[in-house]
Amino acid sequence: MLSCAAAHAQQGTPLKTQVRAQVDRMYPWLDGVYKDLHAHPEIAFQEVRTAGKLAAEMRKLGFEVTEKVGKTGVVAVLRNGAGPTVLVRTELDGLPMEEKTGLPYASKARATSDGRESYVTHSCGHDVHMASWLGAAKTLVELKPQWQGTLVFIGQPAEETVSGAKAMLDDGLFKRFPKPDYAFALHSWPLAHGTIGFNDGPVSSNSDAIEIVFKGRGGHGSAPDKALDPIAIAARFVVDVQTVVSREKDPKEFGVVTIGAVNGGTVGNIIPDSVQVRGTIRSYSPEVRTRLLDGVRRVANASAAMAGAPAPDVQLIAGGAAIVNNADLVRKTEAVFQDAFGAANAQRMPAMTASEDFSQFADLGIPSMFFFTGVYDAQDVKEAQRAGGKPVAFNHSPFYAPVPEPSIKTAAQAMSLAVLNVLKR
Repeated sequence: MLSCAAAHAQQGTPLKTQVRAQVDRMYPWLDGVYKDLHAHPEIAFQEVRTAGKLAAEMRKLGFEVTEKVGKTGVVAVLRNGAGPTVLVRTELDGLPMEEKTGLPYASKARATSDGRESYVTHSCGHDVHMASWLGAAKTLVELKPQWQGTLVFIGQPAEETVSGAKAMLDDGLFKRFPKPDYAFALHSWPLAHGTIGFNDGPVSSNSDAIEIVFKGRGGHGSAPDKALDPIAIAARFVVDVQTVVSREKDPKEFGVVTIGAVNGGTVGNIIPDSVQVRGTIRSYSPEVRTRLLDGVRRVANASAAMAGAPAPDVQLIAGGAAIVNNADLVRKTEAVFQDAFGAANAQRMPAMTASEDFSQFADLGIPSMFFFTGVYDAQDVKEAQRAGGKPVAFNHSPFYAPVPEPSIKTAAQAMSLAVLNVLKR
Protein backbone atom coordinates (compact mmCIF):
# COMPACT_ATOMS: atom_id res chain seq x y z
CA MET A 1 0.00 0.00 0.00
CA LEU A 2 1.13 3.53 -0.68
CA SER A 3 1.71 5.77 2.29
CA CYS A 4 -0.24 9.05 2.45
CA ALA A 5 2.93 10.93 1.54
CA ALA A 6 3.62 8.68 -1.42
CA ALA A 7 0.01 8.97 -2.60
CA HIS A 8 0.22 12.76 -2.36
CA ALA A 9 3.48 12.75 -4.31
CA GLN A 10 1.86 10.76 -7.11
CA GLN A 11 -1.12 13.09 -7.52
CA GLY A 12 0.58 15.02 -10.30
CA THR A 13 1.94 11.93 -12.05
CA PRO A 14 -0.09 10.53 -14.99
CA LEU A 15 -1.80 7.27 -14.14
CA LYS A 16 -0.12 5.45 -17.02
CA THR A 17 3.27 6.44 -15.59
CA GLN A 18 2.32 5.26 -12.12
CA VAL A 19 1.14 1.92 -13.49
CA ARG A 20 4.31 1.42 -15.53
CA ALA A 21 6.47 2.20 -12.49
CA GLN A 22 4.55 -0.24 -10.30
CA VAL A 23 4.86 -3.06 -12.84
CA ASP A 24 8.58 -2.36 -13.36
CA ARG A 25 9.21 -2.57 -9.61
CA MET A 26 7.38 -5.86 -9.16
CA TYR A 27 8.69 -7.58 -12.29
CA PRO A 28 11.31 -9.79 -10.56
CA TRP A 29 8.46 -11.32 -8.55
CA LEU A 30 6.32 -11.80 -11.66
CA ASP A 31 9.23 -13.39 -13.53
CA GLY A 32 9.67 -15.96 -10.77
CA VAL A 33 5.96 -16.73 -10.68
CA TYR A 34 5.78 -17.02 -14.48
CA LYS A 35 8.68 -19.43 -14.80
CA ASP A 36 7.36 -21.58 -11.96
CA LEU A 37 3.91 -21.77 -13.57
CA HIS A 38 5.45 -22.47 -16.97
CA ALA A 39 7.47 -25.37 -15.59
CA HIS A 40 4.52 -26.90 -13.69
CA PRO A 41 1.43 -26.81 -15.94
CA GLU A 42 -1.69 -28.83 -15.21
CA ILE A 43 -4.54 -29.89 -17.49
CA ALA A 44 -8.22 -29.00 -17.23
CA PHE A 45 -9.80 -29.53 -13.80
CA GLN A 46 -6.49 -30.82 -12.43
CA GLU A 47 -5.04 -27.35 -11.72
CA VAL A 48 -4.64 -27.95 -7.99
CA ARG A 49 -1.07 -26.69 -7.60
CA THR A 50 -1.67 -23.78 -9.98
CA ALA A 51 -4.85 -22.67 -8.20
CA GLY A 52 -3.16 -22.97 -4.81
CA LYS A 53 -0.26 -20.79 -5.92
CA LEU A 54 -2.50 -18.04 -7.27
CA ALA A 55 -4.73 -18.20 -4.19
CA ALA A 56 -1.72 -17.83 -1.87
CA GLU A 57 -0.38 -14.83 -3.79
CA MET A 58 -3.77 -13.10 -3.80
CA ARG A 59 -4.18 -13.59 -0.07
CA LYS A 60 -0.83 -11.89 0.45
CA LEU A 61 -2.20 -8.91 -1.49
CA GLY A 62 -5.19 -8.65 0.82
CA PHE A 63 -7.91 -10.23 -1.33
CA GLU A 64 -10.64 -12.43 0.18
CA VAL A 65 -9.93 -15.73 -1.58
CA THR A 66 -12.19 -18.72 -2.15
CA GLU A 67 -10.86 -21.89 -3.74
CA LYS A 68 -12.52 -24.87 -5.43
CA VAL A 69 -15.16 -22.82 -7.23
CA GLY A 70 -16.20 -24.86 -10.25
CA LYS A 71 -13.93 -27.72 -9.12
CA THR A 72 -10.53 -25.99 -9.23
CA GLY A 73 -11.38 -22.33 -9.79
CA VAL A 74 -10.24 -19.41 -7.65
CA VAL A 75 -12.23 -16.27 -6.78
CA ALA A 76 -10.46 -13.32 -5.15
CA VAL A 77 -12.47 -10.28 -4.05
CA LEU A 78 -11.19 -6.86 -2.94
CA ARG A 79 -13.61 -4.14 -1.83
CA ASN A 80 -12.50 -0.51 -1.91
CA GLY A 81 -15.55 1.61 -1.26
CA ALA A 82 -18.67 2.30 -3.28
CA GLY A 83 -18.34 1.95 -7.03
CA PRO A 84 -18.62 -0.51 -9.93
CA THR A 85 -17.66 -4.17 -9.68
CA VAL A 86 -15.09 -5.36 -12.20
CA LEU A 87 -14.26 -8.96 -13.08
CA VAL A 88 -10.78 -9.86 -14.34
CA ARG A 89 -10.33 -13.42 -15.56
CA THR A 90 -7.30 -15.57 -16.13
CA GLU A 91 -7.15 -19.22 -17.16
CA LEU A 92 -5.36 -21.91 -15.17
CA ASP A 93 -4.96 -24.92 -17.46
CA GLY A 94 -2.27 -26.09 -19.83
CA LEU A 95 -2.46 -28.39 -22.85
CA PRO A 96 -1.83 -32.15 -23.08
CA MET A 97 1.18 -31.89 -25.40
CA GLU A 98 4.97 -31.90 -25.26
CA GLU A 99 6.93 -28.66 -25.13
CA LYS A 100 9.82 -28.38 -27.60
CA THR A 101 11.08 -24.85 -26.95
CA GLY A 102 14.33 -25.90 -25.27
CA LEU A 103 13.89 -23.16 -22.67
CA PRO A 104 15.72 -23.65 -19.35
CA TYR A 105 12.35 -23.52 -17.56
CA ALA A 106 10.55 -25.72 -20.11
CA SER A 107 7.83 -28.02 -18.82
CA LYS A 108 8.57 -31.70 -18.30
CA ALA A 109 5.27 -32.28 -16.54
CA ARG A 110 3.01 -35.19 -17.36
CA ALA A 111 -0.63 -35.86 -16.54
CA THR A 112 -3.20 -38.60 -16.95
CA SER A 113 -6.69 -37.99 -18.28
CA ASP A 114 -9.25 -40.61 -19.36
CA GLY A 115 -6.64 -43.26 -18.67
CA ARG A 116 -4.09 -41.76 -21.06
CA GLU A 117 -0.84 -40.16 -19.99
CA SER A 118 0.61 -37.18 -21.83
CA TYR A 119 3.04 -34.34 -21.45
CA VAL A 120 1.60 -30.99 -20.38
CA THR A 121 2.69 -27.49 -21.39
CA HIS A 122 1.47 -23.90 -21.33
CA SER A 123 1.70 -23.56 -25.10
CA CYS A 124 -1.34 -21.29 -25.25
CA GLY A 125 0.11 -18.60 -23.01
CA HIS A 126 -2.00 -19.07 -19.90
CA ASP A 127 1.16 -18.71 -17.80
CA VAL A 128 1.63 -15.22 -19.26
CA HIS A 129 -2.02 -14.48 -18.47
CA MET A 130 -1.69 -15.62 -14.85
CA ALA A 131 1.47 -13.60 -14.26
CA SER A 132 -0.10 -10.45 -15.74
CA TRP A 133 -3.30 -11.12 -13.74
CA LEU A 134 -1.24 -11.09 -10.56
CA GLY A 135 0.63 -8.02 -11.77
CA ALA A 136 -2.62 -6.14 -12.37
CA ALA A 137 -3.96 -7.21 -8.97
CA LYS A 138 -0.86 -5.97 -7.16
CA THR A 139 -0.82 -2.72 -9.16
CA LEU A 140 -4.44 -2.02 -8.26
CA VAL A 141 -3.73 -2.71 -4.59
CA GLU A 142 -0.79 -0.31 -4.65
CA LEU A 143 -2.94 2.36 -6.32
CA LYS A 144 -6.02 2.00 -4.11
CA PRO A 145 -6.21 5.77 -3.46
CA GLN A 146 -6.79 6.22 -7.21
CA TRP A 147 -9.98 4.16 -7.54
CA GLN A 148 -13.04 2.86 -5.74
CA GLY A 149 -15.28 -0.12 -6.28
CA THR A 150 -14.94 -3.91 -6.06
CA LEU A 151 -12.51 -6.22 -7.82
CA VAL A 152 -13.47 -9.83 -8.58
CA PHE A 153 -10.38 -11.60 -9.91
CA ILE A 154 -11.13 -15.15 -11.03
CA GLY A 155 -8.78 -17.97 -11.93
CA GLN A 156 -10.86 -20.09 -14.28
CA PRO A 157 -10.13 -23.78 -14.82
CA ALA A 158 -10.55 -25.78 -18.02
CA GLU A 159 -10.57 -23.05 -20.65
CA GLU A 160 -8.90 -25.42 -23.11
CA THR A 161 -11.89 -27.77 -22.89
CA VAL A 162 -14.29 -24.79 -23.06
CA SER A 163 -15.98 -25.93 -19.86
CA GLY A 164 -14.45 -24.07 -16.92
CA ALA A 165 -16.53 -20.88 -17.10
CA LYS A 166 -19.74 -22.90 -17.09
CA ALA A 167 -18.48 -24.95 -14.15
CA MET A 168 -17.86 -21.79 -12.13
CA LEU A 169 -21.25 -20.33 -13.04
CA ASP A 170 -22.97 -23.62 -12.19
CA ASP A 171 -21.22 -23.46 -8.81
CA GLY A 172 -22.92 -20.16 -8.07
CA LEU A 173 -20.19 -17.73 -9.14
CA PHE A 174 -22.48 -14.70 -9.33
CA LYS A 175 -24.71 -15.82 -6.47
CA ARG A 176 -21.87 -16.36 -4.00
CA PHE A 177 -19.79 -13.40 -5.18
CA PRO A 178 -20.62 -9.91 -6.52
CA LYS A 179 -21.91 -9.86 -10.10
CA PRO A 180 -19.69 -7.53 -12.15
CA ASP A 181 -20.66 -4.38 -13.95
CA TYR A 182 -17.72 -4.90 -16.32
CA ALA A 183 -15.56 -7.87 -17.27
CA PHE A 184 -12.09 -8.04 -18.81
CA ALA A 185 -9.83 -10.81 -20.08
CA LEU A 186 -6.73 -10.87 -22.26
CA HIS A 187 -4.94 -13.41 -24.40
CA SER A 188 -1.33 -13.56 -25.52
CA TRP A 189 -1.03 -13.65 -29.31
CA PRO A 190 1.85 -13.86 -31.85
CA LEU A 191 2.05 -10.08 -32.15
CA ALA A 192 5.08 -7.93 -31.31
CA HIS A 193 5.47 -7.49 -27.57
CA GLY A 194 4.46 -4.03 -26.49
CA THR A 195 1.42 -4.11 -28.78
CA ILE A 196 -2.26 -4.64 -28.06
CA GLY A 197 -5.01 -5.78 -30.41
CA PHE A 198 -8.77 -5.49 -29.86
CA ASN A 199 -12.08 -4.82 -31.55
CA ASP A 200 -15.74 -4.45 -30.80
CA GLY A 201 -18.29 -7.05 -31.82
CA PRO A 202 -17.21 -10.71 -32.23
CA VAL A 203 -13.55 -11.33 -31.36
CA SER A 204 -13.63 -15.14 -31.27
CA SER A 205 -15.65 -17.87 -32.94
CA ASN A 206 -18.51 -20.16 -32.02
CA SER A 207 -17.22 -23.68 -31.47
CA ASP A 208 -19.07 -26.94 -32.01
CA ALA A 209 -17.64 -30.46 -31.95
CA ILE A 210 -18.48 -33.18 -34.48
CA GLU A 211 -18.76 -36.77 -33.25
CA ILE A 212 -20.17 -39.17 -35.87
CA VAL A 213 -20.17 -42.96 -36.01
CA PHE A 214 -20.85 -44.37 -39.48
CA LYS A 215 -22.20 -47.93 -39.39
CA GLY A 216 -21.50 -50.66 -41.89
CA ARG A 217 -21.07 -54.42 -42.04
CA GLY A 218 -17.64 -55.90 -41.57
CA GLY A 219 -16.07 -58.33 -43.99
CA HIS A 220 -13.00 -59.42 -45.95
CA GLY A 221 -11.15 -56.79 -47.93
CA SER A 222 -11.10 -59.08 -50.99
CA ALA A 223 -14.90 -59.33 -51.05
CA PRO A 224 -16.30 -55.83 -50.49
CA ASP A 225 -19.60 -56.87 -52.08
CA LYS A 226 -20.22 -59.13 -49.08
CA ALA A 227 -19.71 -56.21 -46.67
CA LEU A 228 -20.90 -52.62 -46.26
CA ASP A 229 -17.86 -50.40 -46.07
CA PRO A 230 -18.17 -47.55 -43.49
CA ILE A 231 -14.74 -46.21 -44.47
CA ALA A 232 -16.06 -45.37 -47.93
CA ILE A 233 -19.10 -43.72 -46.34
CA ALA A 234 -16.89 -41.67 -44.01
CA ALA A 235 -14.62 -40.68 -46.90
CA ARG A 236 -17.62 -39.46 -48.91
CA PHE A 237 -18.79 -37.42 -45.92
CA VAL A 238 -15.35 -35.83 -45.36
CA VAL A 239 -15.29 -34.61 -48.97
CA ASP A 240 -18.95 -33.69 -49.42
CA VAL A 241 -19.33 -31.80 -46.12
CA GLN A 242 -17.07 -29.05 -47.49
CA THR A 243 -19.78 -28.10 -49.98
CA VAL A 244 -21.79 -26.83 -47.02
CA VAL A 245 -19.03 -24.25 -46.52
CA SER A 246 -18.34 -23.52 -50.18
CA ARG A 247 -21.88 -23.63 -51.58
CA GLU A 248 -24.41 -23.03 -48.79
CA LYS A 249 -22.75 -20.45 -46.51
CA ASP A 250 -22.62 -16.79 -47.46
CA PRO A 251 -19.03 -16.45 -48.78
CA LYS A 252 -18.67 -13.09 -47.00
CA GLU A 253 -19.29 -14.72 -43.61
CA PHE A 254 -16.71 -16.74 -41.68
CA GLY A 255 -17.34 -20.45 -41.21
CA VAL A 256 -15.20 -23.57 -41.34
CA VAL A 257 -15.71 -27.32 -40.92
CA THR A 258 -12.56 -29.28 -40.14
CA ILE A 259 -12.34 -33.05 -39.75
CA GLY A 260 -9.45 -33.80 -37.43
CA ALA A 261 -9.78 -37.54 -36.79
CA VAL A 262 -11.05 -40.58 -38.66
CA ASN A 263 -10.77 -43.79 -36.66
CA GLY A 264 -11.79 -47.22 -37.90
CA GLY A 265 -10.39 -50.61 -38.80
CA THR A 266 -7.36 -52.54 -37.62
CA VAL A 267 -5.54 -53.95 -40.66
CA GLY A 268 -5.60 -53.46 -44.41
CA ASN A 269 -7.55 -56.57 -45.42
CA ILE A 270 -10.50 -56.24 -43.03
CA ILE A 271 -13.49 -53.99 -43.64
CA PRO A 272 -14.63 -52.72 -40.23
CA ASP A 273 -18.23 -52.47 -39.14
CA SER A 274 -17.99 -48.87 -37.99
CA VAL A 275 -15.88 -45.71 -38.37
CA GLN A 276 -15.74 -42.72 -36.03
CA VAL A 277 -15.29 -39.23 -37.49
CA ARG A 278 -14.43 -36.28 -35.26
CA GLY A 279 -14.11 -32.63 -36.15
CA THR A 280 -14.86 -29.03 -35.31
CA ILE A 281 -17.16 -26.31 -36.65
CA ARG A 282 -16.27 -22.62 -36.23
CA SER A 283 -18.31 -19.53 -37.06
CA TYR A 284 -18.99 -15.98 -35.88
CA SER A 285 -22.70 -15.37 -36.47
CA PRO A 286 -25.59 -17.44 -35.06
CA GLU A 287 -27.09 -17.73 -38.55
CA VAL A 288 -23.94 -19.27 -40.05
CA ARG A 289 -23.58 -21.53 -37.03
CA THR A 290 -27.11 -22.90 -37.55
CA ARG A 291 -26.55 -23.42 -41.28
CA LEU A 292 -23.31 -25.32 -40.74
CA LEU A 293 -24.76 -27.52 -38.01
CA ASP A 294 -27.79 -28.38 -40.16
CA GLY A 295 -25.58 -29.02 -43.18
CA VAL A 296 -23.18 -31.35 -41.35
CA ARG A 297 -26.05 -33.43 -40.02
CA ARG A 298 -27.76 -33.59 -43.42
CA VAL A 299 -24.59 -34.61 -45.29
CA ALA A 300 -23.80 -37.30 -42.72
CA ASN A 301 -27.21 -38.87 -43.09
CA ALA A 302 -27.12 -38.56 -46.89
CA SER A 303 -23.69 -40.20 -47.10
CA ALA A 304 -25.00 -43.23 -45.23
CA ALA A 305 -28.24 -43.33 -47.19
CA MET A 306 -26.38 -43.33 -50.53
CA ALA A 307 -24.65 -46.54 -49.46
CA GLY A 308 -27.83 -48.12 -48.10
CA ALA A 309 -26.29 -48.08 -44.64
CA PRO A 310 -28.04 -47.52 -41.30
CA ALA A 311 -28.39 -43.93 -40.17
CA PRO A 312 -25.20 -42.77 -38.44
CA ASP A 313 -24.99 -41.65 -34.84
CA VAL A 314 -24.48 -37.90 -35.18
CA GLN A 315 -23.55 -35.77 -32.19
CA LEU A 316 -22.96 -32.06 -32.69
CA ILE A 317 -21.73 -30.87 -29.31
CA ALA A 318 -21.98 -27.18 -28.51
CA GLY A 319 -18.77 -25.59 -27.26
CA GLY A 320 -18.01 -21.94 -26.62
CA ALA A 321 -20.04 -19.16 -28.13
CA ALA A 322 -18.34 -16.25 -29.85
CA ILE A 323 -17.12 -13.52 -27.51
CA VAL A 324 -18.87 -10.26 -28.42
CA ASN A 325 -17.08 -7.21 -27.05
CA ASN A 326 -19.13 -4.27 -25.82
CA ALA A 327 -18.64 -1.39 -28.28
CA ASP A 328 -18.86 1.39 -25.69
CA LEU A 329 -16.39 -0.29 -23.32
CA VAL A 330 -13.97 -0.95 -26.19
CA ARG A 331 -14.14 2.67 -27.31
CA LYS A 332 -13.38 3.97 -23.83
CA THR A 333 -10.57 1.48 -23.27
CA GLU A 334 -9.11 2.08 -26.73
CA ALA A 335 -8.46 5.71 -25.85
CA VAL A 336 -6.60 4.68 -22.68
CA PHE A 337 -4.51 2.05 -24.50
CA GLN A 338 -3.54 4.43 -27.29
CA ASP A 339 -2.56 7.10 -24.80
CA ALA A 340 -0.42 4.67 -22.79
CA PHE A 341 1.17 2.61 -25.56
CA GLY A 342 0.85 4.84 -28.65
CA ALA A 343 -1.71 4.62 -31.44
CA ALA A 344 0.64 2.46 -33.54
CA ASN A 345 0.86 -0.12 -30.74
CA ALA A 346 -2.82 -0.26 -29.75
CA GLN A 347 -4.90 -1.08 -32.80
CA ARG A 348 -8.03 -2.85 -33.87
CA MET A 349 -7.56 -6.31 -35.36
CA PRO A 350 -9.75 -8.97 -36.98
CA ALA A 351 -11.48 -11.54 -34.80
CA MET A 352 -9.61 -14.75 -34.11
CA THR A 353 -11.04 -17.97 -35.49
CA ALA A 354 -10.27 -19.86 -32.28
CA SER A 355 -12.86 -20.16 -29.51
CA GLU A 356 -13.00 -19.18 -25.85
CA ASP A 357 -15.50 -19.60 -23.01
CA PHE A 358 -15.10 -16.07 -21.65
CA SER A 359 -18.28 -15.60 -23.70
CA GLN A 360 -20.15 -17.32 -20.86
CA PHE A 361 -19.73 -14.13 -18.82
CA ALA A 362 -20.33 -11.65 -21.63
CA ASP A 363 -23.52 -13.49 -22.63
CA LEU A 364 -25.01 -12.73 -19.21
CA GLY A 365 -25.33 -9.11 -20.27
CA ILE A 366 -22.09 -7.97 -18.62
CA PRO A 367 -20.31 -5.30 -20.71
CA SER A 368 -17.08 -7.10 -21.54
CA MET A 369 -13.79 -6.64 -23.37
CA PHE A 370 -11.42 -9.40 -24.48
CA PHE A 371 -8.14 -8.15 -25.92
CA PHE A 372 -4.82 -9.49 -27.22
CA THR A 373 -1.24 -8.73 -26.18
CA GLY A 374 1.94 -9.46 -28.14
CA VAL A 375 4.70 -11.84 -27.08
CA TYR A 376 7.43 -11.80 -29.76
CA ASP A 377 10.29 -9.55 -30.81
CA ALA A 378 9.07 -7.00 -33.37
CA GLN A 379 11.73 -8.01 -35.92
CA ASP A 380 10.69 -11.67 -35.71
CA VAL A 381 7.06 -10.73 -36.29
CA LYS A 382 8.01 -8.50 -39.21
CA GLU A 383 10.10 -11.30 -40.74
CA ALA A 384 7.18 -13.73 -40.36
CA GLN A 385 4.92 -11.34 -42.27
CA ARG A 386 7.35 -11.12 -45.19
CA ALA A 387 6.71 -13.45 -48.12
CA GLY A 388 8.87 -16.50 -47.55
CA GLY A 389 9.87 -15.26 -44.09
CA LYS A 390 10.43 -17.52 -41.10
CA PRO A 391 7.11 -17.94 -39.27
CA VAL A 392 6.76 -17.42 -35.53
CA ALA A 393 5.21 -20.21 -33.50
CA PHE A 394 1.47 -19.82 -33.05
CA ASN A 395 -0.51 -20.60 -29.90
CA HIS A 396 -0.75 -24.37 -29.30
CA SER A 397 2.54 -24.96 -31.10
CA PRO A 398 5.10 -26.99 -29.11
CA PHE A 399 7.54 -24.18 -29.95
CA TYR A 400 5.37 -21.34 -28.60
CA ALA A 401 7.79 -19.28 -26.49
CA PRO A 402 6.79 -15.76 -25.43
CA VAL A 403 9.55 -13.32 -24.49
CA PRO A 404 8.65 -13.06 -20.79
CA GLU A 405 9.52 -9.59 -19.52
CA PRO A 406 8.06 -7.26 -22.19
CA SER A 407 5.11 -9.60 -22.75
CA ILE A 408 4.11 -9.77 -19.10
CA LYS A 409 4.78 -6.10 -18.41
CA THR A 410 2.61 -4.94 -21.31
CA ALA A 411 -0.22 -7.29 -20.37
CA ALA A 412 -0.13 -6.29 -16.69
CA GLN A 413 -0.06 -2.58 -17.53
CA ALA A 414 -2.86 -2.89 -20.07
CA MET A 415 -5.15 -4.80 -17.71
CA SER A 416 -4.44 -2.41 -14.85
CA LEU A 417 -5.26 0.61 -17.01
CA ALA A 418 -8.43 -0.98 -18.40
CA VAL A 419 -9.74 -1.63 -14.89
CA LEU A 420 -8.67 1.76 -13.53
CA ASN A 421 -10.48 3.45 -16.40
CA VAL A 422 -13.85 2.19 -15.16
CA LEU A 423 -13.07 2.48 -11.44
CA LYS A 424 -11.05 5.68 -11.08
CA ARG A 425 -12.35 8.30 -8.68
